[in-house]
Amino acid sequence: MSLITDTPNRLLAEQALSRTAGAPLLGGNAVDLLIDAAAHYDAWLAAIRGARQRVLLENYIIRNDEVGRAFLDALVERAQAGVFVAVVVDWVGCLGQSRNVFWAPLRKAGGEVRIFNPPQLGQPLGWISRDHRKLLVVDGVLGFLSGVCISAKWLGDPKRDVPPWRDTGVTLRGPAVAELETTFAQSWAEAGSPLLPFAPIPEPEIPAGNVSLRLIATQPASAGMYRLDQLIASMARRTLWLTDAYFVGLAPYVQALLAAARDGVDVRLLVPGSSDIPAVASMSRSGYRPLLKAGIRVFEWNGSMLHAKTAVADGQWARVGSSNLNIASWLSNHELDVAVEDAGFAGQLAVQYERDLGNATEIVLATRRRRHGSSEQVRSSETRPPRVRHGGGSSGRAAAGALRIANSMGAALTNRRVLGDTSSGPLFIGTLVLAALAVVAILWPAWIGWPFGAVAGWFALNLGIRSWRLRRRRWHVLNEASDD
Repeated sequence: MSLITDTPNRLLAEQALSRTAGAPLLGGNAVDLLIDAAAHYDAWLAAIRGARQRVLLENYIIRNDEVGRAFLDALVERAQAGVFVAVVVDWVGCLGQSRNVFWAPLRKAGGEVRIFNPPQLGQPLGWISRDHRKLLVVDGVLGFLSGVCISAKWLGDPKRDVPPWRDTGVTLRGPAVAELETTFAQSWAEAGSPLLPFAPIPEPEIPAGNVSLRLIATQPASAGMYRLDQLIASMARRTLWLTDAYFVGLAPYVQALLAAARDGVDVRLLVPGSSDIPAVASMSRSGYRPLLKAGIRVFEWNGSMLHAKTAVADGQWARVGSSNLNIASWLSNHELDVAVEDAGFAGQLAVQYERDLGNATEIVLATRRRRHGSSEQVRSSETRPPRVRHGGGSSGRAAAGALRIANSMGAALTNRRVLGDTSSGPLFIGTLVLAALAVVAILWPAWIGWPFGAVAGWFALNLGIRSWRLRRRRWHVLNEASDD
């Protein structure tokens, strides 16, 4: 591949990739792209319904709606047929989406469900780390990983003219599937007792495929995906095309992208034009200017929501998974991605990327003349299509609606979408928030004091419990030592 093969130091480069990602290169795999939620749900449900031994499902969100209930029914049917069914869902991800009563039929049928990292006394900040993975393994031979959650929101809403969300995942066969099971077992053990080992699967006479890949299961503070993203940005020589749902790049990663672009690498970034988290979209936009100045091309998706997390470099290396290009995915969450070193697969992803750009608007720098010189402003390269209605929650729709109104007014007046100095917006909002807090603190100090006291009391309680547990553990160890 261009990233490795064309250099005389292939072994050194491969060693760097393995150590950086914390994952070995696995050969003999078959990898197939899954585009958007409908294809995912069809493939996932078919695999579950055909399970004969075990179904391992891990997802950030499984929602109590028509899609979630279809999966629940398939899981219950398999559990009743004697198939081992184990499910891990994230506590924050499923908050307000599905409750324990939703899982009662599966538990009654003999399936097991664990909730990842609910709030616990003694861990006041433990809730920050989330299980953001999306994986499914069936019978130890068929695996899936993706950015898609199990929710009808991903399918859009034709009645309200909300298109499906744009998302990407893969189907895996071969040695990588055993790694997927190991990844699931890690999450399962963190949420309770360890998973009992499964009977080994006989080695196939013929490999599933000829694709080499790395399965990168990110743990909090391990930063394996962060280091790999930086390394790929440094090694890319011709192209580096990125798709991300919540891009808020750390300075070292942004500098790696800028350096690549200045060296002549075709760096492109595709992000949502209308996000289910408008605040993140605003932070992304505030960082456009240095990217554009360095020659990086930035595109905003014109659909309801772009949720895919992909990268393709030099037409030879590709990444698909759950990790976003932000600090939460890189350093805090449990994430899961596959890095594929195969020209055929990377070519498919590159073709899909160019297809996606057909439904995106490029953001460019334009020179604006002033009385005492000129300055640059960020604008779209063409008139953007009307904003698509978003299928998120009510608060998200309200914020996105206000943003659409502002953009529509600007387009009507100037016939182009202009972002202006995008860093001024967050600063102005921060000014208003701090000013409001100052007024409240002066006029009604109790409104500030009581919440502060409650937070301080919460941390004091949790730190005290943690201190007591550590002390009790130490006493236990000392008692055992004295008995010996």
